[in-house]
Amino acid sequence: MHQKNSPSPAGESSAEPSGLFWVDTHCHLDDVAFGADLAEVLERARSAGVQIMICPGTSAASSQAVVKLSESWPGLYAAVGIHPNAALEASPLDWEQICLLARQPAVVAIGETGLDRYRDFTPWETQLEFLDRHLRLAQELELPVILHCRDAEEELLTALHEAVDRGPLRGIWHAFSADLETAYEATELGLYISFAGSATYRNKKFELLQEAVVCVPDDRLLLETDSPYLVPEPLRGKQQRNEPAHLVLTAQRVADLREQSLEQLADITRANTRRLFDRLCLFCTF
Repeated sequence: MHQKNSPSPAGESSAEPSGLFWVDTHCHLDDVAFGADLAEVLERARSAGVQIMICPGTSAASSQAVVKLSESWPGLYAAVGIHPNAALEASPLDWEQICLLARQPAVVAIGETGLDRYRDFTPWETQLEFLDRHLRLAQELELPVILHCRDAEEELLTALHEAVDRGPLRGIWHAFSADLETAYEATELGLYISFAGSATYRNKKFELLQEAVVCVPDDRLLLETDSPYLVPEPLRGKQQRNEPAHLVLTAQRVADLREQSLEQLADITRANTRRLFDRLCLFCTF
């Protein structure tokens, strides 16, 4: 989750239909940015080939909202959790609600959780406590965990090592923005690496990220939009709201960097989604 943006005009999208099967592994469709035109957003996504969308919660209320969305719209699935930037405001009852929601059939993952030193919304010890809660819940329920990280890579890896020492862990490092060494260590711990619109950015500071895009193993690669955030090129600066249909723009850049065809990339990410989010297979065949 990143800083909120205002919505772009309804129907405005430059993503072309791909004829392929794509999965957006992280989109905040409960965000107010989609309050007026969610049906049209989903129609554009499916026209672009984005058939499955995973919506992570960022608070107890948000988690309830994404579960409701998953029950109302085909192709939408929920993850439940409390974002590190929202953990300070969470009550004990909020965490109890997350634990209850996590056991609902439509919930395919735990999160969004993680660590964030970029923003000073939640004391560090509280962030660590909530991250540990989420990791333990994911391990208990044998669900993947969705991880957020900003300026806290070393600390997150330390927490993941501690979790793996307890037992098996699987999950996804969403909107990955670190270097290749971090990506390799994360994959060794059982994580998949998901790239968002930032993988399309050509600023010098994104060069290390693009190295990771090139080198992450095929069997650990996923894609996302992080909608409504992280608008990809060439829409960056032209549209303020990202949406799942724009996943194909990130996919094209990732395919180019990895010297793969779009067909190869779609097959890779589809298989990885099936393997990581195995509960999806209870609801659909893909």
